[in-house]
Amino acid sequence: MIRLNRAVEAMKAAEDKAKELGITISIAVVDDYGVLLAFSRMDGALHVSPRFSQAKARTSAALGLPTSDVAHYAGEDKPYYGVNMAFGGEFMVIAGGLPIKEGEKVAGAVGVGGSLDVNQDVECAKAAVAVLQK
Repeated sequence: MIRLNRAVEAMKAAEDKAKELGITISIAVVDDYGVLLAFSRMDGALHVSPRFSQAKARTSAALGLPTSDVAHYAGEDKPYYGVNMAFGGEFMVIAGGLPIKEGEKVAGAVGVGGSLDVNQDVECAKAAVAVLQK
């Protein structure tokens, strides 16, 4: 179970990483059902970044995979083809969503959006997950 105080610490770690990279982002932390626990949008972050971060977190929690991995299965003739249209388009296959696991069980996920380079979103998400998996 992810507690609010830990989710806030995780968002701070993601923000610190974003500052180090010279970017502004939005961060979402969700529980194992994909329900939003905590959210932060840095000053100057892209206006679409809140929706991106939340969609990435929900997708990762629901499927138990990083969103970058889901993309490999979402192409035409693949098992998750069209997943980005599921639930009214609330799922996303762009990198930046990472599951939080307690053993083999998904406890929630972190989603980061806002960088023009999704690898930077992933770096920020990893910083947050590291806090939550201590």
